Amino acid sequence: MKLPTRIIVVFYVLLFGAQSVCRAQPAATNLWSLPLPDYYADSSPAVAPDGTIYLGTFYGKLLAATPQGSAKWIFQAGREIKSSPAIADDGTIYFGSRDRKFYAVTPDGKLKWTFATGAWVDSSPAIGADGTVYFGSWDANFYALNPDGALKWKFPAGGIVDSSPAIGQDGTIYFGSHDGIFYAVTPDGKLRWKFPTQGQIISSPAIAADGMVYFTSTDGNLYALKPDGTELWRLHTGGWTESSPVLDETGDIYLAVNNQNVCIGSDGKERWKWGFPVIIEASPAVASGGTIYFSAPWRDLIAIGRDGRQQWRLNTDNNLEHGNIIASPVIGDGGTIYVANMAFLCAINSSNNLPSLAKSSWPMFRANPQHTGRVQIVK
Repeated sequence: MKLPTRIIVVFYVLLFGAQSVCRAQPAATNLWSLPLPDYYADSSPAVAPDGTIYLGTFYGKLLAATPQGSAKWIFQAGREIKSSPAIADDGTIYFGSRDRKFYAVTPDGKLKWTFATGAWVDSSPAIGADGTVYFGSWDANFYALNPDGALKWKFPAGGIVDSSPAIGQDGTIYFGSHDGIFYAVTPDGKLRWKFPTQGQIISSPAIAADGMVYFTSTDGNLYALKPDGTELWRLHTGGWTESSPVLDETGDIYLAVNNQNVCIGSDGKERWKWGFPVIIEASPAVASGGTIYFSAPWRDLIAIGRDGRQQWRLNTDNNLEHGNIIASPVIGDGGTIYVANMAFLCAINSSNNLPSLAKSSWPMFRANPQHTGRVQIVK
């Protein structure tokens, strides 16, 4: 059992004093801070093509915010939302909840449909090119739904599935399970192959432009698999947190490993790392030019260059009541960085001339601002 992040956060929040919301060093500018409708955001924001930002909260609210930083609407689910929302081409917002349901909500905040599973739905959904929605559940099943909410197929895993799926260019769906198995499943729900590890798989995979698949297991390894499921290499990092790998334009891999932010080459060799005294759960995001945005201890967002040197550091909130950044940062289509701490959704503008998301196959958690979980075709 891993120590809950909120317990670690409370310890450090009590240890350090209160400061102002979203204070930034000169290299980064806070555009706005929107108070959350309730305390604590664990899911990562998703950004629609029209600029609307969607974020789930621990008390079951889905918040829609305008690009200017005002609340657009709030949708109430039955329980906590840990699943990060995904946005379909028609604007439908999909997410799971711990009320054991999977939700489809319209762009104006109305319930479209729900789908009941047998347990919590923490897995963030992926959306196929044909509109099929994929996600896992704590009931040990992996689901494929049609856009109207009808079950397309159900694949039984050997354990809880809270790993968020990734979809390859050929439509193969990749995900991990608490049974220690990494699965590759065809679009029609058939097992393509499976790869065993020695620990639970709780993070989301990343897919490279050449089809290589990267994922972590709580056995402490980062794995690189070929599209046919054969292992190219593994690197023992000692990691056991749910931070997921992301990729830059050169193929370098970035992820948080327990209390360290790490850069690893596509050859499986460690390039550099930053150490901190607190556990990091969030996945990083990569901007054009190679700047990587990491979550850092005590509510900080840190920008690091490809060479491993810090470019700037921003404190989103150091108030006694608020807390750490749990959710992964998102880079919107216009280059704005969105990140949530325990009390605010913040919009941040970097002043170092990095206006866009990296042209990588998997530059951030869920691959793109809409969180479709589908590999990017790099042009």
